[in-house]
Amino acid sequence: MQHLMLIVFLSASLFFLHIPCARCADLNSDKQALLSFAASLPHGRKLNWTLTTQACTSWVGVTCTPDGKRVRKLRLPAVGLFGPIPSDTLGKLDTLEVLSLRSNRLTVSLPPDVASIPSLHSLYLQHNNLSGIIPTSLSSNLTFLDLSYNSFNGEIPLKVQNITQLTALFLQNNSLSGPIPDLHLPNLRHLNLSNNNLSGPIPTSLHNFPVTSFLGNAFLCGFPLEPCPGTTPSPSPMSPTPQNAKRSFWKRLSIGVIIAIVAGGGLLLLILIIILLVCIFKRKKGTDPGIASSSSKGKSASGGRAEKSKKQEYSSGVQEAERNKLVFFEGCSYNFDLEDLLRASAEVLGKGSYGTTYKAVLEDGTTVVVKRLKEVVAGKREFEQQMEIIGRVGQHPNAVQLRAYYYSKDEKLLVYDYITPGSLCAALHGNKAAGRTPLDWVTRVKISLEAARGLAHLHAEGGGKFTHGNIKSSNILVSQELSACIAEFGLAQLMAIPHTPARLIGYRAPEVLETKRPTQKSDVYSFGVLLLEMLTGKAPLRSPGREDSIEHLPRWVQSVVREEWTSEVFDADLLRHPNTEDEMVQMLQLAMACVAPLPDQRPRMEEVVRTIEDIRSSSGTRSSPEDKPKEETIQIT
Repeated sequence: MQHLMLIVFLSASLFFLHIPCARCADLNSDKQALLSFAASLPHGRKLNWTLTTQACTSWVGVTCTPDGKRVRKLRLPAVGLFGPIPSDTLGKLDTLEVLSLRSNRLTVSLPPDVASIPSLHSLYLQHNNLSGIIPTSLSSNLTFLDLSYNSFNGEIPLKVQNITQLTALFLQNNSLSGPIPDLHLPNLRHLNLSNNNLSGPIPTSLHNFPVTSFLGNAFLCGFPLEPCPGTTPSPSPMSPTPQNAKRSFWKRLSIGVIIAIVAGGGLLLLILIIILLVCIFKRKKGTDPGIASSSSKGKSASGGRAEKSKKQEYSSGVQEAERNKLVFFEGCSYNFDLEDLLRASAEVLGKGSYGTTYKAVLEDGTTVVVKRLKEVVAGKREFEQQMEIIGRVGQHPNAVQLRAYYYSKDEKLLVYDYITPGSLCAALHGNKAAGRTPLDWVTRVKISLEAARGLAHLHAEGGGKFTHGNIKSSNILVSQELSACIAEFGLAQLMAIPHTPARLIGYRAPEVLETKRPTQKSDVYSFGVLLLEMLTGKAPLRSPGREDSIEHLPRWVQSVVREEWTSEVFDADLLRHPNTEDEMVQMLQLAMACVAPLPDQRPRMEEVVRTIEDIRSSSGTRSSPEDKPKEETIQIT
């Protein structure tokens, strides 16, 4: 008997040794599972997953539990994953709650071990090319399931009705067939089964969902679609009575009563018309022409209301093409797609020559700048080619690099890094009463040098043909460390008939006002105006109501210098600093050379960079490691 019990005990021990122990799983096992997943699945953008780095703090798309011991969320949208999801990899993440692999190129079927992760409550696999049947082993804890825009076939699993926590089910744009299960899901709030091959009557448990949830299924019938063949809709309690009942009703009424009813109805209609006319009259009378005019230009009597309307415009405009994808550039570490941008909170930063700029804060806290272009006439191929050029030439520390773009017939979006606190324009012309500290001479030289380096890089890397086309102080972004980056380059070629708003004439070279075609030499002219703006503290904008604006800044500077009042040119904030006037005069000479009337008389940007480097060296400031050896400077007469 004792021998028999010993045999049973040893057998049981061996059996339990072969059962995976959930408590034995730890972060290392999760890392191994993720590394196996990445190694088995090609991806366009490299993941920074290695054994030597911290998964919870540095791995792209990975979020751990608060105690840092297990992987809790995995979000890898639009990272170029290609091929079938490998089995026995992600299925090992038994504490995974959120899995997002949407907007990739995943193929073949969904492994059952992934769909059945017990802790999984959100599964996003939309916009892939997954096929086969939907696994029947879906996790019973799912609350959000999105398998839309794939190639799933077969029937909707009956076991979906066992997922009682489900709040959203999106299966649209697949090849599903058969009847819709009678889903008695008390928490279901969002349902979309459109554009499949479903057939039969719609279950009564789903009659509360709109017709858009079922469109595109030719053999589907029943409310809210057309009635199924052979059935007649039951009369509604509010439906009209039969014709004979109507006749008998009217017969019972005397002629006098009928006349009174008609007269009363006519009187009521007349009163409504009078009220409507009075309301229209009052509305027209109460409208202020000045406010109406400013609102037509995109402004509002209430700044908060204007921002709200622009946010709505931003979101609603993109909704039209949510099926398309953002195109990310190589080396970009952002981990989001168009749907994330749709859900992001948007704040209007400004409305420029090429469109409206928004600050978008995503759910994970990532902050980016989204430029919504207007009046783009370039076709898709030309647009994409120009984006590739902008992405390539913009790889410089003094250029705001384009991270992603989006193209559709109705929407063109650009995604950039967010740089705080603002622009050179704000630093020079911001409200002094609000506590703005004026930029000193050393800082202005530093900013002008870094902006010149960025522009010279664009001219050189673009093969001698690439132009910025929109140099102005608001497009020179200044970081918290007072480093300068140029923004909005390379967009002029994509726009409709190039136009020059009155407020921007001060930056435009004379030849551009005639030909409407920016060149590298016209970029130099605009940069010269920028230097004059930095030296004088005056904005070259057509703003008659402002004292610090000059309609034609180069002409004004020439007139003052001609009268030998050179010191009157400089910003009063600069004259407070001793021993800097010689350097300011040198910078003024450089600026006037840049704004020469004839393009051939202007220096090239690499020469401008060398001259500013010499001016910076002579001022005794510390040169940065990027400073190049001094070469021969240009001669300005």
